[in-house]
Amino acid sequence: MDSRSLPVPDGLDGVRLDAALAKMLGFSRTFAAEVAEAGGVRMDGRVLGKSDRLRAGGWLEVEWQNRREPEIVPIAVPDLGIVYDDDDIVVVDKPAGVAAHPSLGWEGPTVLGALAAAGFRVATTGAAERQGVVHRLDVGTSGLMVVAKSERAYTALKRAFKEREVEKIYHAVVHGHPDPLAGTIDAPIGRHPSHSWKFAVVPDGKDSVTHYETLEAFPSASLLEIHLETGRTHQIRVHMAAHRHPCVGDPLYGADPTMSARLGLTRQWLHAHELSFAHPVTTERVTFSSDYPADLVHAVDLLRG
Repeated sequence: MDSRSLPVPDGLDGVRLDAALAKMLGFSRTFAAEVAEAGGVRMDGRVLGKSDRLRAGGWLEVEWQNRREPEIVPIAVPDLGIVYDDDDIVVVDKPAGVAAHPSLGWEGPTVLGALAAAGFRVATTGAAERQGVVHRLDVGTSGLMVVAKSERAYTALKRAFKEREVEKIYHAVVHGHPDPLAGTIDAPIGRHPSHSWKFAVVPDGKDSVTHYETLEAFPSASLLEIHLETGRTHQIRVHMAAHRHPCVGDPLYGADPTMSARLGLTRQWLHAHELSFAHPVTTERVTFSSDYPADLVHAVDLLRG
C-alpha cells in the first residue's frame, strides 16, 4: 500500500475529491474515484466519497494499492490496416475493439502493440505507454489514426492538433433526424458530474465544437458527416447525445438497444473516415480516407431497407 498525508490547499477549496486527487497526486480521475470508492480517502478522519467536496485546510489521508503501470505488449492485430508509412509517420486504419494505447484496466489489443508486433518503431516522446500517439480513437470507433515514428514528427503533429490544423472527418449514424439538417454544436465538455467514466456537456467543461451535415436520412436514423474543430474525449458521442440524437449502437450515451440489436451492432456507428494534415517533415498536405468496415455497411444496408 502507498499512502500520503497532506493539507488541502486553498485553491482546491470546494473541488470534488476525484478531481482534487488528480491535481495533487497525479492520479487519473478514474483511478482517484476507485481509491475513494475503496474507502481509501479521509479528511480530518472522515471517509470521503469520490464526489465529496474538499475544504481548504482539511487534512487528507490517502491510501491506495500499487498498480502495475500499463505497458506496450506486442500483439498482432490482423485487421489493422497500414494506409501509409514512411520514415516519420504511419497512418493506420483501426478496427473497432482495439485501443489506441495501453491503459489501466484495458487488457485487449492496442494500436501501439499491433505496430510493435509488426516491427514498427515509433517516436519515444510522451508517456511510456503512449509513445508516438498524437491523437486517439475510442475503442469502439473504427477508422484512421496517425502515429509519429520520429521525434520531429511527434512535435510537429502535436502542435498541429493543438492548433486545430488537422482536418478530421467522421461519419456517424445517429437516432432520428437532426433539425437543422446541418449545423454546429458549440458546447463545453467535461467529466460527467455523477459518472466518472462518462463525459457530458457541463458549464465548466473545455471548449468543444462539432460541425455536422446530414448525408442521408433513413426512416428512423440519419447518416452524418462530422467535422471536428476540437478533439475532446467522446466529443461526437457527447454532443450528438446532448442534441438528442445519440449515435446508434452507443448505449453509454442513450442509444436505443432495440435498434442496435436489429442492426446487429455491438458498438457505436462511428467511423473516422478522413484525415488531412500537413506532413510534419515535407509540409506537403496529405489526405487519407477509410471505407466503412463490414459491420457498419451491414447496418446501413438494413436501414435502407
